Amino acid sequence: MELQSISQVSRSYGVSTRMLRYYEQVGLIQSLRMEDYAYRVYDEKAINRLQQIIILRKLRVPVKQIIRILSNYDAAETVEIFRQKISEIDGEITTLATIKSILARFVEEINEKADMNLKLLGDQAVFSVISSLSFSDNLVKETRGNLSMEELNKANEEMMKLEDRDVRIVYLPPMTMAAAFAFGEDSVDKASDMLNKFIKESGLLKIKPDARGFDYNFTVVSPEHGENVHGHEAWVSIPDNMEIPAPLVKREFKGGLYAAHVLREWDFQDWRRLKEWVDASDKYESDWGSPRWESAETGYGYGLEETLNLYNFILKHDAEMSYLQLDLLFPIKEKESGK
Repeated sequence: MELQSISQVSRSYGVSTRMLRYYEQVGLIQSLRMEDYAYRVYDEKAINRLQQIIILRKLRVPVKQIIRILSNYDAAETVEIFRQKISEIDGEITTLATIKSILARFVEEINEKADMNLKLLGDQAVFSVISSLSFSDNLVKETRGNLSMEELNKANEEMMKLEDRDVRIVYLPPMTMAAAFAFGEDSVDKASDMLNKFIKESGLLKIKPDARGFDYNFTVVSPEHGENVHGHEAWVSIPDNMEIPAPLVKREFKGGLYAAHVLREWDFQDWRRLKEWVDASDKYESDWGSPRWESAETGYGYGLEETLNLYNFILKHDAEMSYLQLDLLFPIKEKESGK
């Protein structure tokens, strides 16, 4: 197998470049660096390991447990991890079966009596059963037999679909930002490194401990080649009168309304799921592309990713990826009445 670049692997396996970098940082995969080539490449061993990770993630195995499974050859420990997962699923199945049974009783009562008073809702025994029900983060449906990858993907999508309880509506106020941007396959690392260096050297978090960090991917047309070029821009909020060194630039963020969702297990497919939630909403609609800031270099109107607890992430954990938690922020606006 030929060596593949990070962008090739990302496209082939539907895994974001940021997720690949995270897997590297926690030791799950390793990339190579070649002479006369500036970017990461992956060999057959790394690709095979990535395929194993993808399957385990779709089986709802958390990254921390995947690290344990793939970093040792103790079959007993792996079996124990799978048994724990089976136990969690059994609990979900029992919960869903109970709910299904109660709903079936409601249907029978309505059909038999044509009575919408639903006396069962006042049944203390029913109340006691329902009160004791609990769920983990995702609903699980029981499956039998062998699953194909297509069926596994479908089951995973059903479980990962965003519900109203998963999405918050937040307003971001206007802020002055210090921005670092870069182009190319390593643009995330380059932009983040420039911004983190500025934060540390300027003592920003001592001056402004409530500073907030954001970033986003962008695509622009190269004036040199006339082709689409991908890049990354990272922001941190600063006092309005603060001077910033080149190559950083200032951005004036106008603020706005966003649908917010905490990224789960570094699965950037949550961006697509968040868009699907917005598209299906009866209260909000997409405001993607609206000019909420001005940037001649990188464009505007994209969704943002916010680094939560920026103060601790930078000062206490030295920007270590395993401590990074992201909020996905999709720009929205309220629907006009009657739409």
